[in-house]
Amino acid sequence: MEIKQRENEKLGRFFVEIEGKKLALMTYSKAGLGKIIIDHTEVDESLKGQGVGYKLVEAAFEYARENTIKIMPLCPFAAAVFKKRAYKDVLF
Repeated sequence: MEIKQRENEKLGRFFVEIEGKKLALMTYSKAGLGKIIIDHTEVDESLKGQGVGYKLVEAAFEYARENTIKIMPLCPFAAAVFKKRAYKDVLF
């Protein structure tokens, strides 16, 4: 399963697309230079129980580390994942 990413000057998203349908999505907004705010995560029922939400958060974490970006996880799901895992170095 491939996690894709798209962004523009203000907004971005990590997503899973299967047969042209976006079945999992995590959105974020840019909050100044080197900062993003994760505001929403959703996973289609067809992918529930497969850890896809965690994979979206992991993709954001890897993106942040590779690009020296800090993350504020406002989305309750993303915030819970960040508390459970060793992501403190990318939090703001």
